Amino acid sequence: MYKTLMAFANTPAWVVSSFPIIRQILMVIIAVCALCMIVVTLIQPSEGDGGANVITGSNESFYSQNKASSRQGKLKRLTVILAIVIAVCVVLYFVLTAIYKG
Repeated sequence: MYKTLMAFANTPAWVVSSFPIIRQILMVIIAVCALCMIVVTLIQPSEGDGGANVITGSNESFYSQNKASSRQGKLKRLTVILAIVIAVCVVLYFVLTAIYKG
């Protein structure tokens, strides 16, 4: 009934049966985070300098030095966090897919 894991022949049945459920949960998390990331990216205002300050690291004003506490800084931080969550979930999903083929 259950397909065996590639590396482990004596794996309990409950572990093998939980892999498809875990993969579905990971796919839902990936989809929700991707939708949130799209919305957060669309909410962010565009930067007039074209992102040149990211490369050079120059800040012109006091406001630009304290952007982390502003709404724009929080949105950028949320974008990075969502991207990291998506990357970790995708890696876990494909590791589970490589271990359990079923």
